[in-house]
Amino acid sequence: MSPYRLACACLFAFASLGAHGAGQAASKADPSIAPLLEELGYEYELDEDGDYKMVMALDGGRTQMVFIRSGVETYGRHRVREIWSPAYRADAGAFPGPVANRLLEASHALKLGAWVNNAGFAVLVVKVDAGIDAEALDQAIGAAVTSADEMERELSGDPDSDEF
Repeated sequence: MSPYRLACACLFAFASLGAHGAGQAASKADPSIAPLLEELGYEYELDEDGDYKMVMALDGGRTQMVFIRSGVETYGRHRVREIWSPAYRADAGAFPGPVANRLLEASHALKLGAWVNNAGFAVLVVKVDAGIDAEALDQAIGAAVTSADEMERELSGDPDSDEF
């Protein structure tokens, strides 16, 4: 595992305060997600927060990490689940101006999701209805993974770079 991939995995695995055992992670996991991922034939693991983590295979031997958050946010009657896929890590925590501007421009062009700065990582966040079905979840995962991988290649300046 590359240093960047390891750093990103650690960031998301330990995003909450304190470490939790595997049993605690499973107890935090939203049980409605597992059957959808199994229906789609996706292999996954639970991170320390009970979020679903997958490493998706892409064309050309590339891979892309994606997380389906177990936590559900609400706004009025809306229940929203997030799908995260990282693409870039800033060395100093803050994004350089050109990178921040590129992510803003890319967010405008996206059909699903937007770019956010999460502790110095550029993460594509796709927000979906918490009651999503398997087909729509698959489409949202696909959108997150392909968009994040394309941005990773662009921002790395190296088409062979595959840190996430």
